[in-house]
Amino acid sequence: MMRDKLIIFFFLIIIFLFLLGAGGAFFIVDETKQAIITQFGKPIGNPIKKAGLYFKIPFIQKVIYFEKRILEWDGYPTQIPTKDKKYIWVDTTARWRISDPLKFYQSVYNEKGAQSRLDDVIDNAVRDLITSHNLIEVVRTTNRILKEVKNLDFIEEAALEKVNFGREFLRKEILKKARELTPQYGIELIDVRIKRVNYVEEVRKKVYERMIAERKKAAEKYRSEGRGKKAEIIGRMQKELKEILSEAYKKSQEIKGKADSKSAKILAQAFSKDPDFYVFLKTLEAYKNTIDENTTLILTTDSEFFKYLKTLTPKSSTSQVSEKEK
Repeated sequence: MMRDKLIIFFFLIIIFLFLLGAGGAFFIVDETKQAIITQFGKPIGNPIKKAGLYFKIPFIQKVIYFEKRILEWDGYPTQIPTKDKKYIWVDTTARWRISDPLKFYQSVYNEKGAQSRLDDVIDNAVRDLITSHNLIEVVRTTNRILKEVKNLDFIEEAALEKVNFGREFLRKEILKKARELTPQYGIELIDVRIKRVNYVEEVRKKVYERMIAERKKAAEKYRSEGRGKKAEIIGRMQKELKEILSEAYKKSQEIKGKADSKSAKILAQAFSKDPDFYVFLKTLEAYKNTIDENTTLILTTDSEFFKYLKTLTPKSSTSQVSEKEK
């Protein structure tokens, strides 16, 4: 009798354990998850955030798991006007996680609902901040460009507009403003980034035209500076060339002067030895340089130039005299 009761008792225990296993009485929460328990669709107890093995009432209670890791939100590009009436496309991304699973379940229910709610929260914060600041604040973060191009007068004044806040400041303000609203949904917003900023088509054309004009102006400035450098180099070269030629001419004249002096000295020495012969040679040189076969020379009989011509005897007369003498 006792044995039958023990068998029935063990049999009931086995059935009970089977029902517990079949009904999912035990569940595991791993390191990447957190969970809440619902009973007839309503959450009960505190959220489970620690990894481990847990128990719930089979068939009555249900476990809903939520991601513990950082999740990604990626918004759609939105056209937004800036304070200075420049229309731009802004593409934003963010990182978030579920900080309170119970609030998260009660407010947005699941990740899809959270993404939809973040669309509204982040997009509104981005729109509010961008519409209250000029385009230059969205594009640039620092005034570094002002220091780099402060001596370049071809850059337009608009391109050198001073940044008072900057893109990083706007990002932090967007994050701060959006963070004020997300805790009520059990969401912790970790970071918001402006992924891309692009001009609308009309503004883009104007910007490209301005950039082209600036580049042309810069190129012309460089060409002008190059022409100035070229003229300076050529002027310096011509000056140096004149100095070289002047120095060369001076030396050549010195050498020529010394040669003329030496030549005159030699001639003077030769003249002093036989003046008549020297005069004779010089006169012959003069005849050679002034008289040729086509030259007709008219001289008076008392001309010094005619002195040696007077003593010349015609060839025919000389022949006749020789024949008579024979």
